[in-house]
Amino acid sequence: MPAQDLDQIVNLCKRRGFVYPSGEIYGGFRSSYDYGPLGSLMLRNVKDAWVRTIVQQRDDVVLIDTAILGAPQVFEASGHLSSFSDPLVDCTVCKRRFRQDQLDERDCPQEKKGCDFTEARAFNLMFKTHAGPIEGEGATVYMRPETAQGMFVNFTNVLQTSRKRPPFGIAQVGKSFRNEITPGNFIFRTREFEQMELEFFVPPNESARWYEYWCKARKQWYIDYGIPAEMLRIREHAKAELSHYSAGTSDIEFKFPWGWGELEGIAQRTDYDLKQHAEHSRQKFEYFDQATNERYVPYVVEPAAGANRTMAAFLLAAYDEDVVNDEPRTVLRLHPRLAPFQVAVLPLSKKESLTPLAKKIYATLAARYMCDFDETQAIGRRYRRQDEIGTPFCVTVDFDSLEDDSVTIRERDTTAQSRVKIDALLTEISQRLGDSCT
Repeated sequence: MPAQDLDQIVNLCKRRGFVYPSGEIYGGFRSSYDYGPLGSLMLRNVKDAWVRTIVQQRDDVVLIDTAILGAPQVFEASGHLSSFSDPLVDCTVCKRRFRQDQLDERDCPQEKKGCDFTEARAFNLMFKTHAGPIEGEGATVYMRPETAQGMFVNFTNVLQTSRKRPPFGIAQVGKSFRNEITPGNFIFRTREFEQMELEFFVPPNESARWYEYWCKARKQWYIDYGIPAEMLRIREHAKAELSHYSAGTSDIEFKFPWGWGELEGIAQRTDYDLKQHAEHSRQKFEYFDQATNERYVPYVVEPAAGANRTMAAFLLAAYDEDVVNDEPRTVLRLHPRLAPFQVAVLPLSKKESLTPLAKKIYATLAARYMCDFDETQAIGRRYRRQDEIGTPFCVTVDFDSLEDDSVTIRERDTTAQSRVKIDALLTEISQRLGDSCT
């Protein structure tokens, strides 16, 4: 069953090399994390799976990669400098700061004595820095709080060079930065994070239809990659919750150990962003439809997901504990496309006679799949390790392999083993993985 305790995943991530606290040797840096050998592979796989669905398998979406640093004019036009803030309150008893809208979730060490909060004040979430050798207003730049604005300001460039027309989308995966008041819950809320965002430009009268389409399609994506449907829900925002640009927003939420939390927001941004940038830049952000002889500013439907918290959700949903041969086992039942390794090659012994053959098999499989090569410890311990990091298949090279040109394939989920000829191994692995990793 999925992990019920966040500590189960936190401990596994540290022990197996998925996620480390950043700067741990110096006491760490709050809400910052480094992704280890397995975590960096899995995070890449999550992003690649998103690009595959959103861009590769569609003919109406293109991918771009825009700058992290941005001029103040961009964020002034978007409204981030004036309205991108959270309500901040201070407790005069415990001296801690909280978001006013999350006071019911606080963990105040002085709670028994009672908290005494100050009046709420707006706290801007933008990270500001300076470009060039001299500090001053003329050198002020901002680290983007979302990837969206880079797509909006490039709307005309993409429209002219990609030969697309509405409805079409611009997608981007990249780092964003928000000076969160209350980061926490492991990699769920951090000040530095990666987003997977799509700006889907549509004729104004088609906005509602595409909004409904993307809500359903995006929820199904999480299900297709292994999250049980009962651990997901779509929650529509109340009018008071809506951002200044939104005519309607829904969140795809996951049932985390601490409660329901947002994985992805789908927003109807109307034509707000394009009109704002048109006004501030004095450039036209329009589309001319030759078929209808109509000129209009497209509306935008935006599915925006957090790659890091999505990775956390996949880990929590995949976590399981069972018993194999009277021994307890921890296993990550990850979708093969998300697993850090699809295959592990395990020579039964470190004796020199097995190593050349095992290395040859590894090279063949690694040409198509991400593979691990492990010749440490007893074979049973190596199976357990591969189960715990989510590897779908292990290929064991033993001394009989030198005689019968065969190896043993072991499945992660069932632990079933079968003998396969080496020259048919790649085909067999490919068939078992299906189209999930090709």
